[in-house]
Amino acid sequence: MPTNPLPPDPNVEAVFAAAAGGVPDMADTKQLGGTLERKSISEQVTSRIMAMIKSGNLKSADKLPTEAKMCVAFGISRPPLREALKALTLMGVLESRQGGRYTVTDLSPTRMAAPFNAMLSVNDYDLKEHFEARALIDLELTRLCAVNATDAQRKRIMQLALDGREFYNDPAAFRLLDIEFHRSLNEGSKHRLLADLAQSLYDLGLDMRRIASALPGVIELSVSQHIEVADAVLEGDAERAARTYRMHLEHVSETTRRAIDFTQKHAESDK
Repeated sequence: MPTNPLPPDPNVEAVFAAAAGGVPDMADTKQLGGTLERKSISEQVTSRIMAMIKSGNLKSADKLPTEAKMCVAFGISRPPLREALKALTLMGVLESRQGGRYTVTDLSPTRMAAPFNAMLSVNDYDLKEHFEARALIDLELTRLCAVNATDAQRKRIMQLALDGREFYNDPAAFRLLDIEFHRSLNEGSKHRLLADLAQSLYDLGLDMRRIASALPGVIELSVSQHIEVADAVLEGDAERAARTYRMHLEHVSETTRRAIDFTQKHAESDK
């Protein structure tokens, strides 16, 4: 099991204060996603899970993936993961159920998200405009990543892409991995402002992408496209990386549209 810590998340305030032995010595730890801040791996995991809840990617009553799958997605070992899960349980964010699976409590993600990102409160969601904006920013970030990413970052991006093959039948686990994949691409670009904008755009429309990720064949195709993007980044081919990423973005847009149509039809049938 890989033990490389997550890159720090500057956008989510740390909510976990208990240390699980601290961060491994920097000389003995491969650097992924830039310089690692001096805070424990468990703090970083806690921040990641809190960010998913704040953005609505995880909602009340959602089951978290198994510990094994979360370790793969985050690229860490079980001890810091368990420390983070324990802290979130004590805070009342998660609760442990029989079988060892954790479930998000009835905290309101909408209330939690209010101070997190003003863009998440946009009511008039326009799919076309959303993905046009993502294309403008994400494609440039992908080009920059292919040029600027470190060897360690390129390897992490490829590993995250390949790990997606383990999550074909677990949409919640795949969404967690998907966040890490796209975040790693953004961080590899070395352009922090564009990366922050890209993350804001990624967080929009998450309700629909939750539905889309459960549609047959969606995860399999996404994983295949992730691997193609990662391969281009690994080879330093900026134009191929952007071209394959555009195909992936078109796939995400199309499946999001299908999810919207499904939701609208379901709402009409309930009237």
